[in-house]
Amino acid sequence: MDYLVEYERWKNSPELTEEERAAVVAMTSEEERKLAFGRRMEFGTAGLRSSMTPGPGRMNVHTVAQATQGMADLILQNGGEARGAVVAYDSRNNSELFARTAASVLAANGIRTYLFDALRPTPELSFAVRELGCIAGINITASHNPKEYNGYKAYWEDGAQLAPEQAAVVSAAMEKVDVLTGAKISPYEEALAAGKILLLGREFDEKYLAAVAATAIDPSVIADVADELKIVYTPLHGAGRILVPEILARMGYRHIYPVEEQMRPDGNFPTVKKPNPEYAEVFRLGIELAGRVGSDLVIATDPDSDRVGVVTRTPDGSFATITGNQMGALLLDYVIRARRAAGKLPAGAFAIKSIVSTDMVTKIAKTQGVKLYDVLTGFKYIGEVIKQHEARGEAENFIFGFEESYGYLFGSYARDKDAVGATMMIAEMTAYYKKRGMTLYDALEELYRTYGTYREKTSEIYMEGLDGIARRARVMKSLREKPPVSLGGQTIASIGDYSKGYFTNLATGEKTPTGQPGSDVLSFVLETGDKVIIRPSGTEPKIKIYYLVGAENAEAAEAAIAAYESDASHFAEV
Repeated sequence: MDYLVEYERWKNSPELTEEERAAVVAMTSEEERKLAFGRRMEFGTAGLRSSMTPGPGRMNVHTVAQATQGMADLILQNGGEARGAVVAYDSRNNSELFARTAASVLAANGIRTYLFDALRPTPELSFAVRELGCIAGINITASHNPKEYNGYKAYWEDGAQLAPEQAAVVSAAMEKVDVLTGAKISPYEEALAAGKILLLGREFDEKYLAAVAATAIDPSVIADVADELKIVYTPLHGAGRILVPEILARMGYRHIYPVEEQMRPDGNFPTVKKPNPEYAEVFRLGIELAGRVGSDLVIATDPDSDRVGVVTRTPDGSFATITGNQMGALLLDYVIRARRAAGKLPAGAFAIKSIVSTDMVTKIAKTQGVKLYDVLTGFKYIGEVIKQHEARGEAENFIFGFEESYGYLFGSYARDKDAVGATMMIAEMTAYYKKRGMTLYDALEELYRTYGTYREKTSEIYMEGLDGIARRARVMKSLREKPPVSLGGQTIASIGDYSKGYFTNLATGEKTPTGQPGSDVLSFVLETGDKVIIRPSGTEPKIKIYYLVGAENAEAAEAAIAAYESDASHFAEV
């Protein structure tokens, strides 16, 4: 695509508003023009995600319409127009506009269209696809990205995000749709008045909340500590602001303290640099409030309310972050024990985690006699395992799925991570330990004493700009052609190349299948059993490196991670 030709076409197009045209003219940097007009966004299994400016390579009403026309073609190819599709959105700037645009394109293509009447959590969209019997769903969100971004997530009939083969169909259809003029689109108000777009409101929230509440295990522990337990909550200006406090109140918690400065939806996220509950700085206001009200717990959900982060009070009175890996281990241990005690642990109980998530969960599942599946990164792969069990009539055996990136699910009502349900379960677990005179910090220490010491860390190497994709590809190619023989002074025992589908034992040359679909992931397994896993991010311009370590004590584990990280920091030097 000639970026100058495309730039001029956009600048002179009658399809643009004057505001959009002014934004095009304001792009004076050559690199900025190339990024916006020299390519189009790749529609992958994670949909689309980019900053919001004009151009085929950015998020705007025109690229949203183009992508939705591609989705409409997929729906029509599968005869799904009568079953319909549902559209949701979060609190980001332009999310409502983009959602209405998507709904208007679906309606213009003769597809029964549902649209939420205001922002909603991502998991409610997944639930809605299943509950309404729709063939597809669209969610406008960029999750936890900075304010400049927005995105487009596409779902299929099982409530999970599109499989690679479906994403390929949409991508191919988009190639045939002119980004400025090719999409069919009905005026929103006309489609709404004609009943071609149906709004979903409060009555649907009730169905979703009922499904979430049904996953609670032992609500009796809440009543025992309801007068003492205090929970501070922040939605980080996002979609969890109504349903998260509501599910907590319905479960019987009496002292819920919202962080008022962050309760109002605002796509500029004025109180944080990045609205990501993985970052400690987003808890500053919540910790201040916790200090005033005497709470041991602060919970934060991201803008589309699919991820949840927690900080907990420590013995010295300060607050410590519970990482996504630590929370995954705490929750699996609690769910197994509480279900067993309540007589709710099915004989065929199974849990699911991503391959980059802590091996402590592997130890817990094995010790507790629960089947554990490892899957690739991306909650759709967790959804796929649930779907396979559902086909065998075993969906109710699913008890927990999680990714280290702060995403958790406890029931088969949805097929995406759910911060509403996770907050409810984290609160129940907190109540259980509160009854025993313990905080979650204490519970984590007890977990290490029971199962051993594990530590994890993720580092990121950003590769932005025009050559970012090529640079990331060069790094992965170099590591495949000339892999390291050791990391941190430890010999690498085997290398898993998920693009080829096998692990290679470096001592014997024996190859063992990964058991996973092809993916651009490399796993270095050291003789100690520690793992260093590297993969390009599917949603951001970076390579992610994961360190999974088990050791005799915390000091040894952290020293091992530091040594591995020192060597891995040179991976990008190609």
